[in-house]
Amino acid sequence: MMSRALLRKTLLCLGLGVSTSLSPLASHAVEKIRLASTIWAGYGPLYVADKLDLYKEHGLKVELQFFSDPGLVVPALASKAVDGATLTYDQVIGAVAKGHKHKVVMPIDYSNGGDAVVAQKGIASIRELAGKKVGYAPLSPPEFLLSYALKSNGMSEKDIQAININPDAVPGAMASGSLAAGVTWEPNVSRVVAMGGGERYHVLYSSKDAPGLITDVLVFDEALVAKRGKAIEALIKGYLAGLEYMHTHPEQSAAIVAEVLGVSAQEATEQMQGVYNMPLAEMGLNFEESDATTSFYGSGRVIAELMLESGQIPALPDIGSTFDSRFIDALTQ
Repeated sequence: MMSRALLRKTLLCLGLGVSTSLSPLASHAVEKIRLASTIWAGYGPLYVADKLDLYKEHGLKVELQFFSDPGLVVPALASKAVDGATLTYDQVIGAVAKGHKHKVVMPIDYSNGGDAVVAQKGIASIRELAGKKVGYAPLSPPEFLLSYALKSNGMSEKDIQAININPDAVPGAMASGSLAAGVTWEPNVSRVVAMGGGERYHVLYSSKDAPGLITDVLVFDEALVAKRGKAIEALIKGYLAGLEYMHTHPEQSAAIVAEVLGVSAQEATEQMQGVYNMPLAEMGLNFEESDATTSFYGSGRVIAELMLESGQIPALPDIGSTFDSRFIDALTQ
């Protein structure tokens, strides 16, 4: 799975089809949405919808603008340089806590094993990390995963020797033996596990154990949601058409996604196995109030508390203010 931070190039905008209309849109006016994003296997349905012109029947044109630095996407959205964005939910929590009125309108995917705590074979449980050197990047998806794993075992980061390290540097540190465990993402996870013929390290805990904690989402500013709801609905319908095509035409879809990721079709398929694109029928679960990590309330609290403790946000945000479920509610009725 190619990480958001592993993007090696910034692409030019990808044009989508135009014309015709969805009943909510004007019959002779083509709506246009500028969508900021990073390259990520979980965004496959967007790439498929682009390539196959699946927005056309909904009277919509989407201009994808790719950013090499995920940290620049939120400022682009805040400055109205783009109309919407694909973000990780922790980015939304941080932005809303600082006063931005961003709204998640649709969950896209969540990490499903693509992020993991890899450890020496002799470490059999999270509790056995106590007092040991664990490498991870602060305020990143890997830290949120580790924090949740520790909390679930009655521990905190105070119980380990925290080593600040970029996720992409974890394999090298593990190879040198300087870490007992590291938290990273694919393809780094597989690289670590393969060291020493697979005899040195193993996956101790992964995002499969906390489904929904690391979630990618579709986001718009509150004012744009109120003003251009029909265009947002059209975008979501185009995305869902792309997701359906991926299910019915996996090989063709892998080739499309591979072209955007800059890898082979086989590699794209492997990367997509580390994420889970939830179908429309399951999207509503994210908006339901629950402590489960598949709910924005559950994952949001974990993320927000971690950010508050580290001084990254001034106060805990109202989780309910981070999303608007009207579009998914309407489509699932």
